[in-house]
Amino acid sequence: MDAVLHDLALHWPLYAAMPFIAALIGYVTKRVAIEMMFRPLDFVGIPPLLGWQGVVPKHGGRMAAVATELLTANLLDLREVLERVDPVIITSELEQPLLRAVDHIAREVIAEHHPRLWEVLPTLAQEMLIKQVQASAPRLVREFVDDVRENLDEVLDVQHMTVQRLTRDKALLVRLIRETSRPEMAFIARMGIYFGFGLGLVQTIVWAVTREPWVLPVFGGVIGLFTDWLAIKLIFVPREPVRVGRVIFQGKFQRRRAEVARQYGELIATEVLTVQNLLDAVLRGPRADRLAALVENVVSEAVDAQMPLAWTVGGTRLKEMKHAAARKALAQLPDTARYAEGYLTEAMDVAKVIEQRMLALTPLEFEGLLRPAFRQDEWKLIAVGGVIGFVVGELQVLLMLG
Repeated sequence: MDAVLHDLALHWPLYAAMPFIAALIGYVTKRVAIEMMFRPLDFVGIPPLLGWQGVVPKHGGRMAAVATELLTANLLDLREVLERVDPVIITSELEQPLLRAVDHIAREVIAEHHPRLWEVLPTLAQEMLIKQVQASAPRLVREFVDDVRENLDEVLDVQHMTVQRLTRDKALLVRLIRETSRPEMAFIARMGIYFGFGLGLVQTIVWAVTREPWVLPVFGGVIGLFTDWLAIKLIFVPREPVRVGRVIFQGKFQRRRAEVARQYGELIATEVLTVQNLLDAVLRGPRADRLAALVENVVSEAVDAQMPLAWTVGGTRLKEMKHAAARKALAQLPDTARYAEGYLTEAMDVAKVIEQRMLALTPLEFEGLLRPAFRQDEWKLIAVGGVIGFVVGELQVLLMLG
């Protein structure tokens, strides 16, 4: 004991520093583990084994599929959301751009497919014909909106759209997980300091008593491993509040349910299920041909309503004109729909719907929102913490014995 006390007195600055170094080990290993989850977006190194890619971007496809499954199964019924859209209001929002589009398409198609007819028609007759087509446009838009809602599954694959969006944009997937889990990441780093300091006190005592060179690297490795593992566990468990005396314990992610629901809803609404993305998926997705068929039906009805034109043109040419008008209407759709984007976003209110549904999830379902991000290669993150702790412990040995 005298020898231990003598050594403590002789090297007290080094002994005093050991818990703080352990706390630093705990913090650094956590920060490294956190960054390794998200960075780099692409593999850096010599493939396939020597190098690293962030856990989230590496498993982006699988994580996107999990997130989409949660979104479509538990959080959002797109049909229900679209029921909020009033066809009358959307027609009113589109009135002027719609009239301009109809005017442009009608003139182009008739002039292209029956130039002689268009040339011989007096200007007044041309204008009357255009006005007749325009007059039927609002009714046809309302019918079109109803058709899309009734046949939503045939024209839009929400799962395909969401997975494609999140897989194609790795940075978006990283941001989606990182933004909703930022406090949890900070918590992990802080826990590394607290747990590391506590274990560092034990490490100091064991070193003082044994003076064994292996104590510091082993303790450093244990600190890195244990604090990584425990910090991750404390994010999620216990799922339900557990009262111990006056203290209530619950996983940090579970305690932040209301905040996470709001953040997640806003991110999905502004980055994934936007009006522009939904329209793009409808126009260019795997079921785009179904939408084209709906548009052609609407255009065909509008053309057939102009009986004098139909009698004048004839069957074959009239059919060609219908196809041409439908193609041009589809091409004009994104520009025309842009004028109703504000109303559609407000009416659908995707963020609020997701937030309310998330608050109704069970604790286990709610955990599924973030847990996949940690589960993939979790052991590697913990192992890295252990390796860094071991290396720092070896440096401590050199310092103590030097």
